[in-house]
This record gives sequence, structure tokens and C-alpha cells, in this order.
Amino acid sequence: MQSTVGQRSRTTVAYIVPIVGICAAAFLLTNIFIYLYLDSVYQPGLQQVSPLVGCVPQHFKMPTMKDCTAWLQCLQINTEVHELKLIGQGAVKKVYLAEWRGQKVALSRLSSLNYLEDFLHGLSMLQALQSPQVVQLVGFCLEEHIILTEHHPFGSLLNLDDVLEKEQHQQHNNWEMRLRLAIDYVTILHYLHNSPVGRRVMCDSNSLEKTLSQFLLTNDFHLVVNDLDALPEVDMSRNLSVKCGHRELTGDFVAPEQLWPFRNNGKPFSDNLMPEYDEKTDIWKIPDVTWFLMGKVPGGDLVHFHLFQIHEKCKKKDPTDRPSAFDVLKVYKSVYSSMVRDSAGFRDML
Repeated sequence: MQSTVGQRSRTTVAYIVPIVGICAAAFLLTNIFIYLYLDSVYQPGLQQVSPLVGCVPQHFKMPTMKDCTAWLQCLQINTEVHELKLIGQGAVKKVYLAEWRGQKVALSRLSSLNYLEDFLHGLSMLQALQSPQVVQLVGFCLEEHIILTEHHPFGSLLNLDDVLEKEQHQQHNNWEMRLRLAIDYVTILHYLHNSPVGRRVMCDSNSLEKTLSQFLLTNDFHLVVNDLDALPEVDMSRNLSVKCGHRELTGDFVAPEQLWPFRNNGKPFSDNLMPEYDEKTDIWKIPDVTWFLMGKVPGGDLVHFHLFQIHEKCKKKDPTDRPSAFDVLKVYKSVYSSMVRDSAGFRDML
């Protein structure tokens, strides 16, 4: 009797061991697949498939186009581009929805000659920074102060919650997609801080609303930076730092070094006495932008928990104690990867 029981036990163990081994191997392969997938999707500069791939410089290709086309110039803009309606307006530009050969484009026209310098700076940055992180330049006409860019129907990042509330997009309203947008945002900062034309600072970001308005939400739920009119360069080797405008900045959103240092002494603001600063002002603002991006979705609280330490570093009063955009990006991608793996493991257990 004991011999029979022993034989059964050994037989059961013999069956269980291979099954456990197979399950462990399957789980390991699943994690490896997820890691490789995330690594391919979220390498710096490769977070989305770019329509620019395969185009030579000074050419564009929108998603529905088969071939790349040279940037449109004045003659083509005047004869082939048709304005449809006004869709946005700021101090520097008025933006119109327009059409070129059946393609929807955004036509930006200078609002006032008082802002010509900003307008030209924005155009030069668009030309120099074409990449998956930047809205695609379609053409320009200097004589008529016109810039053409790819049109993104969802509009600016200010519209995020409104877009996700629509029934056809509600399936995207989850922590995964929202954290991917935050990764896109930090990827853009990393690109601007290490751009082909030097270390650039996003100066048009003195409030959360203004910052969000600088980014466009694409149809496949990624981000591109759109407004580059105020993108000064920092280069400490040339003693080159920045001041974002000539007026006093206030509020908690801007970095401490952007505030008038003598405000508590009753000394009136003086642009000449205001100290300059660097790209670490962009780092200070990351936690506030990410807080908005995450919204109030299930799993969002866990994301904030995992990001707490890096966000605490972003809010250091001394700019030199803050991490770089690349440091933040590494943490964001690590948190995303680990949470996706944990979610996959939990589903496998079920």
C-alpha cells in the first residue's frame, strides 16, 4: 500500500515539475517580449512612427501621402492653398485651417509686425528641429509672413480631456496611454535640451495652460511640440543663459529662479537686475504637467507613487540639484515598463 502511494506521489511530481518549468519559461518569455517591445517603442527620439522617415531635408510627407514633397514656397501657397476657417489666435500668429491638394494643413499668419522677430525665430526653429518630436513643416512664405504645418484635428494638449470624453476615444482613457503622453512630453524636453541647434529652453511656459498650448495631440495619441516662437539657447561655455521675457513672473508654476528675488524686500522689479537662468526651469514644471496628463484614471495614483521621488528632485529649489530631462525620462520609461509587466503578470495569474 505504501509502495503504491509512493509511486503515485513520484508520478504526480514528475508531471508537476515539467508543467511548472513550462509556466516559468512562458512567463519569462512574456516579460522578455514586453521589454523588447517597450524598448523599441520608447527609445529617445523613436516614440512614434514618423512621417518624415525616408524624406530628405526640406521635404515633408503627411500620413496619407505616398511620396515626399519639397516644402511649399510662395507661388504654391498662393495658388494651391485655400484658407477654410480661423482655428486659433495668439499674440504672434493667427492660425487657419487650410487645404492643399486635399490635405488639411494649418496656416499660420503673422498677427502684427511688432512680433516679426518672434515669428521668424519660430520658423527658423521649425526648419532646424524637424523630427518626430516637432510638428511637421509643410512650407512657408517670408514675403507674406505665412507658415504651413501639418494639421492635427485634436488640437492642443489643452483639449486632452475633452477628446477622451468622446465615446469613440474612451478606450484610450487609461493610465497606459496617459503615461505614454507624459513620456512623449519629457522626450520632447530631452530633445530640445540636446537639439542640433543647441540647448533650448521653452520660454512660452509661464503657466500650465500656456505650456499645454505649446503641444499638439496627434491622431494616434502622441505629442508633438508646435509653438517654437520663444526657444532661446543656453550655453554655459559661452556664458549664455536666458530670461523668459522682460516682465516680472509670478505664481507657483514657474521655477523659483524665474521669480523676482527681491520681491520680499519691497524692491520694484527691474529687468536689468533680474538674474538669468537655464533649462532647469523646464524640469521644475514636469511634475505639474504630468499631474494634468495623468488625469483621474484607475492606476493613476500608482503612477504618481512610483514617480514621487523623481518629481521631488524636479522640485528642488536649487536648479543644479534637479535632474536632467534624460534622467527623468529613464525613470518614466522604467515605471511604465514595470507597471506593464506587473499588469501582464496579474492577468496571467487570472
